[in-house]
Amino acid sequence: MSRWVALAIVFVTRTSMGYQFQSVASVGPLLVPELGLAWAQLGTLIGVYMLPGAFFALPGGMLGQRLGERRTVVASLALMVAGGLVTAASHGFALAVSGRLLSGVGAVLMNILLAKMVADWFAEGELTTAMAIMLSSWPVGLGLAAATLGGVATSSSWRMAVATTAVAAALGLVLIAFAYRDPPRAQGSAAGPPARRARLPRREVRLALSAGFAWGCFNASLVAVVAFGPAMLVARGVSLGDAGFIVSLAIWVTILSVPLGGVLTDRLGRPTLVIVAGSVAAGLATLLLPVLPHPLLAFSLLGFLTGAAPGAVMALLPKTVAPERLATAFGVYYTVFYVVMALTQLAAGVVRDVVGSPAAPIVFAALVMAATVFGLALFRLAERAAPRLDASAPRAARCL
Repeated sequence: MSRWVALAIVFVTRTSMGYQFQSVASVGPLLVPELGLAWAQLGTLIGVYMLPGAFFALPGGMLGQRLGERRTVVASLALMVAGGLVTAASHGFALAVSGRLLSGVGAVLMNILLAKMVADWFAEGELTTAMAIMLSSWPVGLGLAAATLGGVATSSSWRMAVATTAVAAALGLVLIAFAYRDPPRAQGSAAGPPARRARLPRREVRLALSAGFAWGCFNASLVAVVAFGPAMLVARGVSLGDAGFIVSLAIWVTILSVPLGGVLTDRLGRPTLVIVAGSVAAGLATLLLPVLPHPLLAFSLLGFLTGAAPGAVMALLPKTVAPERLATAFGVYYTVFYVVMALTQLAAGVVRDVVGSPAAPIVFAALVMAATVFGLALFRLAERAAPRLDASAPRAARCL
């Protein structure tokens, strides 16, 4: 199997995660009155999809090592199919939360292990390009959901729209189970037990925590915009279908702007500058969304500015953590990422209820985007201070 074919299979499979995550937000204006939900409860339904990552990111990586990445990904996609169907069939908040949690568990396992599978295929070169392409599958899924599911819900029902996400996960399951193959070197050169039990010193724990916080804030802000943007536009007189399409423009533009941002970072060689400038610019664009007169241009501008920082943020951890401990570090990284993602959507819903304005969650999302810079500052502090700590007291340092 060509590694590019393998990457294409991973891309299509991982797209189902963004598609399913965004489904509740895309049909929110119909789901809220039918189930009698508050906006905070809608925010909970959106964010709870990411909550299992706080508990399953680390054990998920270990499970994949024990059972095999491909087999575990197939099982995770089966959970996503089941969770999507449960959510679509729910007639109350509790059952809908259960379905979203079930889907979220599958998505967490799949997300971590697909990254490992790409790393195996591209270990000998072009890993950055492959990872950037893989990351683009998330906005593709979000954009497809934002652009289409509102229309599907309007023409049929919100249940039918949510059920289509189970079909998308089922397609990924078939591809991984019957079309994907492990790379030859992954089959013949598995890591030995010492590497698999590699533990993180304090330095790398701090690096993983701070980088995960930065990545979580950056993504959570954009997801909050995509989740609560349609309601803001509907309040301004835009139809639900058109609102979903307009909001999806921010996602579609990132499909091009994120790889370009990675190229820019490589050319400049100044990732800190790119992250700070990109996060601040994206935060300002988000803050202006409720007042700019042309929504099409406003959301397109946000997508363009959002593309600068992701590649640089994602590269922080691999550049500072030893390769044999990177998988464990990414487990910590994604644990923080998922917590931030889940709590931000809940908080955005609470802000919507308390303030009573459809624009309030968007302003909140701008503040979350700005917090990316704070996470970067913590990372740089840990990067500078940790070596002195490790050198002065190597035996006293605690391990995770």
